[in-house]
Order: sequence, then structure tokens, then C-alpha cells
Amino acid sequence: MREQAGRAPLRHALALASGAAAVLAFSPFDLYPVGFLCLALLFHLWLDAPGGRSAFIAGYLYGLGLFGAGVSWIYVSLSRFGGMHPAIAAIATFGFCALLALFPALAGLLQSRLRAPTVVRAALVIPAAWTLMEWARGLFLTGFPWLGTGYAYIDTPLAGYAPVAGVHAMTLVAAAGAGLAVCVLRKRARMACLVALVLIVGLGSALRGREWTQPSGQPVRVDLLQGNVDQDMKFDPQRYVQTLQIYYGLAAKSGAKLVVLPETAVPRMLDQVDPAYLAALEAVARRNGGDLLLGVPFRQGSGEYYNSVVSMGSAPNQIYSKSHLVPFGEFIPPGFDWVLDLLSIPLADFSRGGPDQKPMTVAGLRVALNVCYEDAFGAEIIRQLPEAELLVNVSNVAWFGDSLAPAQHLQISRMRALESGRMHLRAANSGITAAIDRNGRVLARLPQFVTGTLEVHAIPFAGATPYVQIGDWATVGMALLMLLGAAATVRLRKAAR
Repeated sequence: MREQAGRAPLRHALALASGAAAVLAFSPFDLYPVGFLCLALLFHLWLDAPGGRSAFIAGYLYGLGLFGAGVSWIYVSLSRFGGMHPAIAAIATFGFCALLALFPALAGLLQSRLRAPTVVRAALVIPAAWTLMEWARGLFLTGFPWLGTGYAYIDTPLAGYAPVAGVHAMTLVAAAGAGLAVCVLRKRARMACLVALVLIVGLGSALRGREWTQPSGQPVRVDLLQGNVDQDMKFDPQRYVQTLQIYYGLAAKSGAKLVVLPETAVPRMLDQVDPAYLAALEAVARRNGGDLLLGVPFRQGSGEYYNSVVSMGSAPNQIYSKSHLVPFGEFIPPGFDWVLDLLSIPLADFSRGGPDQKPMTVAGLRVALNVCYEDAFGAEIIRQLPEAELLVNVSNVAWFGDSLAPAQHLQISRMRALESGRMHLRAANSGITAAIDRNGRVLARLPQFVTGTLEVHAIPFAGATPYVQIGDWATVGMALLMLLGAAATVRLRKAAR
């Protein structure tokens, strides 16, 4: 007992350091082997943990390292752009990361309750517990699925599982692979574990070569505009006219059938925008024989306002309003009105758009719109599929400055393309504006913090991947079956004694 207690500080230090190092597995670093080793180390610590409390602490410290290093950019939005006092912003950011760390901690506690044989725990119990807690993190308090394990493996054979069952399936197989690797190193059922590892990778590779969707029309030229309006100046009334000029200048030069402007490209309510400016944008779209998508706040007569995208041009005018809002950034949860006194974020209390909005029909394409943070939720993106032929995301990640957030967000967008079997186009105010093919590969992108236009040729796709049809439930069900199977194994072993 004393020996175990004496090793606790080392275990805690390893858990914290491995969580922080795991950030290197995600974009912009993309060192997925580092993430695999970090996860395997955590699982090793859990297998050696003397009890549930020790496993909980190890998981918590891992999570604190992961989120503390990986989403520290929240501090930038709170202090630099949100006007919060730096000390309070630091405390708020730490508190948020500490809350997120509870999920890997709970995974550690859950796996510790099933005292199954080592191989069963490592290959079934731990991966299932880890995946279920990541899935739950995407639901809790409207969800924050950022830095989900599966994203780190988008450029590996494991990507083949994404169109079948989504990013959580990739998390499950990656975690199972880490558990099997631990068994090999611990000399437990080595040959069987090696064979299972080969099968996981081999099946993923075979699935990766499968084409789940088919082109449904000719390529359409799309121009994605990146105005690079400084977040410090975006809502400054003295900068407003210059902002309008930037985006009209980019649009006027475009000859594309579809022109896409970023989220809140026009930083005023639609009914406050000069009708002559809107008419000029619409004239550009009509001149090109197509349409233009404009990110702009939209206000209803009731006084509610929405973070919206409106279409104008040859097709009838349409509107999409963001339905999954960012807590404290776009809406204030009940009981937290006092937070507004600490922040100076414009338009911080949007209303939610409906969850059942249909794709827009613009430039001869059926387009599934999503706004910024929304494409972090795969199960919500597929609501507009398989009807939609193309995904389009409009964003303003300038809130997070020159941080890890834009690259991490691009990686998330790549996963949505892979899951849906659709091209995914991103127009972002300061970047990263990009075109992604249906296999999750970035075809073209603009550098960050430059003003420019990305010209792409979008291919519409029809058909449905298995993930579009079943969502996350297949993975959740599999993880639950793995836990039940492990529990049954434990009971049978006890009954045989």
C-alpha cells in the first residue's frame, strides 16, 4: 500500500503530461502517433490503478492537460475580444477546462468498476467507457465535442470507419487499438492482440476505399470570400462602411455561380443594412446567373434575432438560422444574466433557429448550411442529408486570434465531409477558408489573416453513407454491448469459482 502511495505523484505527473502532449495529435500538428502513445499510457495507468479513486484522478489530470493545452484559446475570446478582465478570463478558462476534464475522469471511474481480466478491460471495457464519455461530452450543457479522439486519425486507415459510423466509431477503434497495444507490451495474449490490431487497421483500410456516394451533377464554380476584418474592429461603427466595401469589392470581382460570404460578414441586423447595398450584392449574383450567400444577423418582428445566412440572386430568397448556439458567446443560459456584466460581446443572446431546416436551393445546388461551431456536431449536420448535395460552413473564428482553434476547426470540418460523403466548403472571415472533398482531403485553402477569394469547383453528390442513415447510435450501441459483454464475462468467472 505504501509503495502504491509513493508512486502516486509519478502517476499523476505522467497523466497530466500525457494529456497535454496528446494535443500534438490534432491539427495543426497532426502527430497522431503521439496521441496514440499518450492514450495507451493513460490506459496503462488505469490498469495499474489500485482503485476507482486513483483511476478517476488519473483520468482527470489527463483531461486537464488535454483541454488546458488544447482549448486555451477560449481565454483569447474572453479577454482580448470579450472585454473580460484577464484574471477573471484566466479563471473562467481554467474552470471550463476543469469541467471538461470530468469526462475522462468518469471514464476512468467507470472502467475501474468492472474488474475484468486485463485483456478484456484493455480491449473492451476501457475503449467503451472512453467512447461513451466522449459522446456524453458532446451532449452535456449543449455539448462541447472539441478534441474528440477520432479526429486525430482522419489521415490514417481508421478514417474508413467515419462514413460507416462517424467520428465516435473512429474513437472507439482507436481506443481499442491503444488498449490492445498495451496488452502486447504487458505480454498478455500477445498474438491474439496483434491479430486484432491488424484486423482493425485492415478493415479500416478496406472501408476507406469504398465510395458511398455518387456525383449528381456537373461541377459548379463557387467563390469563398475571406474579408479578414479584424475582430477588434468588426463591430466598430466607424469601421462598418469599410467592412461593406471589402466584401462588395470581393463579390464584384467574382464570376462564380455561387458566392459565399462568412458568418456575420455584415455586422448589423439585416433590416438595418442599406437596401441599396443588398441590391448591389444581389445584382452581382444575378449578373453571374447564380446566387450569393450572406452571413448577417436577422431580426424578426417579435424582437428575436438570429445568426443567419440569407440567399439572394436568381433563386428565390431563402434563409438559414443557426440552431446550435455557443453558450455565453451566442446565448446566455438561464440564471447567468450576470455574465453579461463581465463581457462586452455584441449580439450575445441570439435565438435558436429550428432544428429541421431544409437545404437551400441555390445556383442549381441543394446546399446544407451550417454556421461556425455547428459543424462540430455530426449528428446534427446529417439532418439535412441525403437531400443536400453539398455542405457549406460560414465562420468567424477571428474570435480566437492566432491560436490552435482555426486549424482544429478545419480538421472538424474535414470529418463532416468524410462522414457525409459530400464536399464541404468553408468561408471564414480570417481563415481558414477551404474546400474539402468528400474523402476529407483539403483541396485548396487560403492563408490565414489575408483578404482574398478562394475559387473552387464544387461537385454535387447524391446517396447516403451508413452514418447518414444511422447517426451515432450504432457506435453508442456497440460501446454499451462491449460493457455488457465484459460484465457477463466477470459474472461467469465468478460463477465458475
